[in-house]
Amino acid sequence: MIFSKIDFINLLPFHIYIKKNIKSNQLKSSIEYKKSYPSKITNSFKKRKIHSAFISSIGSRNEKFLDFGIVARDYVDSVLILPNRKNKDDFQSKTSNALAKVLELDGEVIIGDKALKFYHDNKGEDFIDLAKQWQNRYNLPFVFSVLCYNKYESRLKKLTKNFDKRKIKIPQYILEHYSKRSGVSKKNILDYLTKIDYDIGYKEKRALKLFLKLTKQKGII
Repeated sequence: MIFSKIDFINLLPFHIYIKKNIKSNQLKSSIEYKKSYPSKITNSFKKRKIHSAFISSIGSRNEKFLDFGIVARDYVDSVLILPNRKNKDDFQSKTSNALAKVLELDGEVIIGDKALKFYHDNKGEDFIDLAKQWQNRYNLPFVFSVLCYNKYESRLKKLTKNFDKRKIKIPQYILEHYSKRSGVSKKNILDYLTKIDYDIGYKEKRALKLFLKLTKQKGII
């Protein structure tokens, strides 16, 4: 099974869980990880170069997925639009660019770890949190990505069934690594992870369905 990994802070608890809970060497050797950013992973999945991955929500239309994804229910701090700058998409995320258009917001979109660093380092500059803006308008959480698959459904379900982010403890050396790489303090990383959820239930499915409906209406691919 080829699993593509978004190497952002927001999936850190999940990847620690997977690493700790793959017990058999056979299963370990059967999973090949490929790291990249969301839009590139979505393209690879669409071309069936990989079997499963967290796919940008806008790319999940007509794909099979588990009730598992990257969800924000309030401020997320890592998906921002800077309204005082020229309109510019973030090449790393199709969903966030589409969300800005659905919300009819102008400016520069920034996502991921660099956006989280910007949030903490630039309190004086105007920015809009896209997850919060969506929630204000539709009173729903926002689903940024879903765990899609085109093969190995049962294996993927087995891998993920006992995941509970509240039970995941991130080792200090891993926190240190991500802190140095991103420029975000360990404290701010841990605070940020409290704002990310992974379970997709009724409200999340409603939100995803609405987002895909709105993007289709606006002709956003």
